Amino acid sequence: MFSIIIPTYNASKHLPSLLKSLQLQTIKDYELIIIDSSSTDNTIEIADSYNACVIKIDKENFDHGSTRTIAAKKAQGEIIIFLSQDAILCDENSIEYITTPFNKDEQIAAVFGRQLPDKDASIFAQHLRLFNYSENSYVSELSDKEKHGLRTIFFSNSFSAFKKTTLEEIGFFKEGLIFGEDTYTAAKLLMNNKKIAYASSAKVYHSHNYTISQDFRRYFDMGVFHQKENWLLKEFGKAEGQGMKYIKSEFAFIKKNKRLYLLPEFVVRIFAKYLGYKMGRYYNVWPKSLNKKMSLNRSWWEKSY
Repeated sequence: MFSIIIPTYNASKHLPSLLKSLQLQTIKDYELIIIDSSSTDNTIEIADSYNACVIKIDKENFDHGSTRTIAAKKAQGEIIIFLSQDAILCDENSIEYITTPFNKDEQIAAVFGRQLPDKDASIFAQHLRLFNYSENSYVSELSDKEKHGLRTIFFSNSFSAFKKTTLEEIGFFKEGLIFGEDTYTAAKLLMNNKKIAYASSAKVYHSHNYTISQDFRRYFDMGVFHQKENWLLKEFGKAEGQGMKYIKSEFAFIKKNKRLYLLPEFVVRIFAKYLGYKMGRYYNVWPKSLNKKMSLNRSWWEKSY
């Protein structure tokens, strides 16, 4: 049996579509767990209508790591699958395909699937998904860091699967991270002599049309994460390594799609991301009130870590 975990907060807009796509899967034997951060809409009623096991937590207690750990510890399945509330499974084989790599190599501890842009995705959101999630599946191990650097631990919990036993070995997910609990966990698994896999055939629709301001704030949070967990950069390499490759790829994508009028916005977005990341790396220089304004995860600054 598998356990499928979906963290939610006011998810009524997207959750019905996600749960309907789950019902169509070729794999039927799974436990559905919804861990909800005190939604004020009808998220709980929707979850109940699909016979989900619902775990309720206070909104103030939400944490990217500990919230997932609570649900993972309760899960009965040996394979635990995580989905974001706004992800939609692309076809009836998505759950089957994300679990397949575990049968091919017992050293594989975690798998993440391919995220495709939503139908309403902007040109920038489309490129981000296509750049990060290729058509080619692969398996990563610790030695790959010599060739791929920080990219070795690229991972996303928006659609992912873990062996519960291997999560237990590393103490599940770390509490108190502003961002990147999935990346952190991937790194810990690799350093525990496990492997992580990318299954490109396991697909979901999942993207965000971030504004320039949101791009700045997301990259600010990434900078904070990398500064607080600086050992990741020391172990796997600096984050800037993929930067120029991404810029060239996005420019080519804009040109290919005949959207050259977007070049000014392209330049501003790149600058906003770079500035946000750099300011995040120096978060301890700025007053806490300013950090909170610059952050996408503003409630995190109200807690003491």
